[in-house]
Amino acid sequence: METTDAFVGLDCVSCGDRFDADVATHRCPECGGILDPAYDYDSLELWRDELESRRFDSQWRYEELLPFTRSAAVSMDEGATPLVPCPDLADELGVGQVYLKDEGRNPTGTFKDRGQSVAVTAAVQHDASDVALASAGNAGQAAAAYAARADLDSHVFLPARAGFTNKAMVNVHGGDMTVVGGRISEAGAAYEDAMADEENAHWYSLQTFQTPYRHEGKKTMYYEIVEQLDWEVPDAVVYPTGGGVGLIGMYKAATEFRDLDLTDGIPGFYAAQAEGCAPIVTAFDDGRDEHEPWEHPDTICGGIEIPNPGASPWILEALRESDGGAVATSDSDILDAAITVAQNEGLEMGATCAAAASGAWELSQRGEFGEDDTIVLMNTGTGNKDDDVLRSHLMGKGI
Repeated sequence: METTDAFVGLDCVSCGDRFDADVATHRCPECGGILDPAYDYDSLELWRDELESRRFDSQWRYEELLPFTRSAAVSMDEGATPLVPCPDLADELGVGQVYLKDEGRNPTGTFKDRGQSVAVTAAVQHDASDVALASAGNAGQAAAAYAARADLDSHVFLPARAGFTNKAMVNVHGGDMTVVGGRISEAGAAYEDAMADEENAHWYSLQTFQTPYRHEGKKTMYYEIVEQLDWEVPDAVVYPTGGGVGLIGMYKAATEFRDLDLTDGIPGFYAAQAEGCAPIVTAFDDGRDEHEPWEHPDTICGGIEIPNPGASPWILEALRESDGGAVATSDSDILDAAITVAQNEGLEMGATCAAAASGAWELSQRGEFGEDDTIVLMNTGTGNKDDDVLRSHLMGKGI
């Protein structure tokens, strides 16, 4: 495998054992826990000046803190997305500064590209011929795109409610798509059935937290944020949370930059969910260390409608250890927030992603932020994928 010098293997977040990345490809061979890429940080000599001297061209500019070399990467220059100041939102929230990290500028229009770039690179390094996953939509589209880039066959399981763009582009990228009636849980069950079929034993899973590498790609969002803020750590990062992959990745990145003396401290990380499916918020508010599955998920925000997030202990740890929090708002408030951002800042937030903006307004009302705080909202995908949802909501208001 073409790995970076500091990458030393995969650590199980449950039992703590370390495994060779050549051998362990997905979950922990001993206990079935989530595996997390590990590094010899003491061997790294990474300085601000060195990073600033590099072109701001893709997430692979942070190669030393990723498992694979840039030369081995399956990449379409994902990452290097803008951090856009939003002064009107700052005034509205009563804080010093608000920035929107616009992940809609990625190749397939969402931050899923970051994770799939690293995960598909791992699949290539393990000599895979086929990759497979279940997805609410965007991750499936990104997987099909990066599989095509790597000349791999992709198998994508989507719920019927996934957006038209996602379904269309899986086909356009040459993916084998199975659309399942119901929601993400039903798509996941169909994926599990297919993976259990002996004929598909060669399929390489790109499923969330089955592969150890998707959160590792998404952690680069945080590296970029602090570099774009001239190495100042924001006071809060608000993230639209379903499975929490990006939140976990950014929390890991924050601890890495802090421990490498590249930054001082870490921001408060806040999980923003929809009231119709808020297992993380409920667990956080109840003081639990793990969620209880959401029995009847019901939200138009399909991208964060994850009733049973498998990494909830890790998510909750990140929220508490960073002195952050969790917030849930209604579908109507979330869609209103997307429209408000579009009409006042010109930025197009995805309907699901606007949970971050709606959540920030609610947190502000609760007095969570100070008047001099710097707040970063994560726009994890472009509004173009949800244009029908947003316009229907606008028309429903008689506008």
